[in-house]
Amino acid sequence: MASVHWEKTEETCFCFDFRRRQEEGKCTKQKQKQKTDRDLFGRTQVHTRRMHSTFSFQILPIISSFVFFLLFSTAVSASQFEDFRRLNQTFRPGEESKKMRLIRTHLLKINKPSVKTIQSPDGDILDCVMVHHQPAFDHPVLKGTKPLDPPERPYGHHHHESEMYQLWSLSGEYCPEGTIPIRRTTEQDILRASSIKRFGRKIARPVRRDSSNGGHEHAVGYVSGDQYYGAKASINVWDPKVTDRFEFSLSQMWVISGSFGDDLNTIEAGWQVSPELYGDNYPRFFTYWTTDAYQATGCYNLLCSGFVQTNNRIAIGAAISPTSSYNGGQFDISLLIWKDPKHGNWWLEFGSGVLVGYWPASLFTHLRDHASMVQFGGEVVNSQATGSHTSTEMGSGHFSGEGFGKASYFRNMQVVDWDNSLIPLSNLKVLADNPNCYDIRGGINNVWGNYIYYGGPGKNPKCP
Repeated sequence: MASVHWEKTEETCFCFDFRRRQEEGKCTKQKQKQKTDRDLFGRTQVHTRRMHSTFSFQILPIISSFVFFLLFSTAVSASQFEDFRRLNQTFRPGEESKKMRLIRTHLLKINKPSVKTIQSPDGDILDCVMVHHQPAFDHPVLKGTKPLDPPERPYGHHHHESEMYQLWSLSGEYCPEGTIPIRRTTEQDILRASSIKRFGRKIARPVRRDSSNGGHEHAVGYVSGDQYYGAKASINVWDPKVTDRFEFSLSQMWVISGSFGDDLNTIEAGWQVSPELYGDNYPRFFTYWTTDAYQATGCYNLLCSGFVQTNNRIAIGAAISPTSSYNGGQFDISLLIWKDPKHGNWWLEFGSGVLVGYWPASLFTHLRDHASMVQFGGEVVNSQATGSHTSTEMGSGHFSGEGFGKASYFRNMQVVDWDNSLIPLSNLKVLADNPNCYDIRGGINNVWGNYIYYGGPGKNPKCP
């Protein structure tokens, strides 16, 4: 995502300082000349020159501003300049300084002291933070507590340890035992958000039982009408094109409870492409939670207190690699979310048998007991920035009818029942908000169990 950040302001200051130094040089020469003038022409001519020097200094900021504008115009593309304009529509130095102070204060809250730092090939910086210093324990209900031991996994869950596929692991380095890797948040990350308050959060929007709207479009399979204690699926990973910096494309599981009003509780995990949140177009492993329909509680990843991470080899928010290719190799990740029968917390497993951490039951209202719906599928933001439907892709960017190797899928979809057992889905329903733009179809077989194909290109002749 193109963006203009605080560093540009620092360059601007350098430009002004450089001009001032030039002016100081001019002033020195003028003083030397003034001495000669005083001898040759008298004090009247010197007074005139001083007035001229003062006038030149007064118009300097105007000249410098104009020079900066010309330099800036040639240094960035039109789209970058538009980003700068949107982020700084009313530039006032005092307000900008206050904003940066607020940003740096917020960064101090979420970027914890580290014992080791790892540079990822994709540009991310991973900080190895002591487990008990992570953001989760800033939450009032979690202060003074310690991470819990791993719970018993659901019956019927078969796994084996395997290597996790995240770009940062290509460095060959991992965080020491007793620490967790946290993707470092930068000033630029926060500046891309609509506000500091909304950074790391989904936009609050109307939610209805089968899906949602408000500019968000879905193609999902779902089950409801029972009590659910978890869900599991393998999710095909792609790198869909996202055409607007304020849009995203994701594929995830939702574990849901509540009245689908202001008290909606959700636990979410999957992969997403979000230029606004991450500043690039890599598909990234993410988590989310809310207890009030995305209004004031919850956040992505570890960008607020809540989710307790326990694993030192998985970085939430880090890029996933490799990704699937059209008519080529297919890659998927396995996710399991389930409620620990002993303590009631909701645990997350990523890959094959690797526990990432848990959402404490105390965070929630309705999800303290159980979920009333589970959803699997894709979601995009359609901002209609150009006056027509977005061309942001969902899944592979191809419709479900193209099938394996071309359309994105969820396979081996299951739920966890009251007895902590994984069971097949019963009465799976599918729904697409706008099937001419993104569609979905479900099925079942002996190898994949319950599965769905879903996705689409967005804007096309049938989706103008």
